[in-house]
Amino acid sequence: MANLEMGLLILASVHLLAFGCLHIYITGGLKKIQKLKNLPMPPDDLRLPSLSVVVAALNEQDHIEGTLVSLLELDYLPLEVIVINDRSTDSTAEMIERVADQYPALVQLHIDSLPDGWLGKNHALQKGAEQAAGEYILFTDADVVFETHSVRRAVAHAVEQQVDHLTVLPQIQMPSLLLESFVVKFARFFLLYFKPWKVPDPNSSAYVGIGAFNLVRAAAYREAGLHEPIRMRPDDDVQLGKLMKTTGFRSLMVDGMDELSVPWYGSLGELIRGLEKNVLAGVDYQLSRIVLAVSSLICFYFWPFVALLVVPSPAWWIYLWLCEMMLLSSIQSAVRLKVRWWAMILYPLTVLLFAYILTRNVFLTYWRGGIQWRGTHYSLKQLRANKT
Repeated sequence: MANLEMGLLILASVHLLAFGCLHIYITGGLKKIQKLKNLPMPPDDLRLPSLSVVVAALNEQDHIEGTLVSLLELDYLPLEVIVINDRSTDSTAEMIERVADQYPALVQLHIDSLPDGWLGKNHALQKGAEQAAGEYILFTDADVVFETHSVRRAVAHAVEQQVDHLTVLPQIQMPSLLLESFVVKFARFFLLYFKPWKVPDPNSSAYVGIGAFNLVRAAAYREAGLHEPIRMRPDDDVQLGKLMKTTGFRSLMVDGMDELSVPWYGSLGELIRGLEKNVLAGVDYQLSRIVLAVSSLICFYFWPFVALLVVPSPAWWIYLWLCEMMLLSSIQSAVRLKVRWWAMILYPLTVLLFAYILTRNVFLTYWRGGIQWRGTHYSLKQLRANKT
């Protein structure tokens, strides 16, 4: 019994030390990421490069009008906004027409069919980019709302820092405590996996991209091959960042949670189904990484809460301290992400939910032999062939 108690005490102590080091590492990295709202506003007489904004929309009738209006009312000149109606079957086309009646400068493209070898969104973004006349191109999703000065600040920063790709982290809006808690856990994993503070380092392999705001210098983007090299990547946003980085261009991420926002998923069911397309793609179709992620979630993040019910003293006190540290660090992240801090009472449940989503979605991808996205089935063989 004494040996068991000593073993548990050592295990708990190592666990506590590991989590403390991980927390310090992530916190230190976050301090290196600048906030968009704190960047200087360029003077009115400063000539900024021409900008084309490209928005791909499929069945976005609930959001597309607000997104387009927020873009068309940006304090940015010269500005071109291009919206692609990608085979929508709802009222998206009518919403776009209504905005165009109010803002005749809006450029509309309509896609009726999808060529072989392309994911729909990637094809739509490339078609929009082919029409873009701007020196910079901003790819954004059809449900993002922008503050008036956000893009002006971002482009000026990209020019000043001489980066070819700038991605901006938006504020994510979720409708329930459980989903807000999930966002916090997802964000922690996102930061640990992509290490965005390392992206500007040309000697680091780190890359990142976010669908809400992927700004590229048009000449660099075209030199990288447009969306063609990532035409079958469901994780197109991060893969665009990877494409720009591996092609030799400079990339950077800033925190824009005060400047743009996006509703992620409206319900738990939407969240579970919505992540089906990204799980395997997000780890470049390496199943071992999913196994490692699920194991880490259960053993590293969930076990301490179970330990409080089953382990004796003195290890129990170490696990109590560890659980408190986990909750406090999550509360800190919740405040940064602008979600309700008390959502963290669901932390253990969120860890299990994350593990379930990863496991379920990988199983379904293999069982179905691929993914179903935007009304089209894509085989796993096709998707794997476009590894970058």
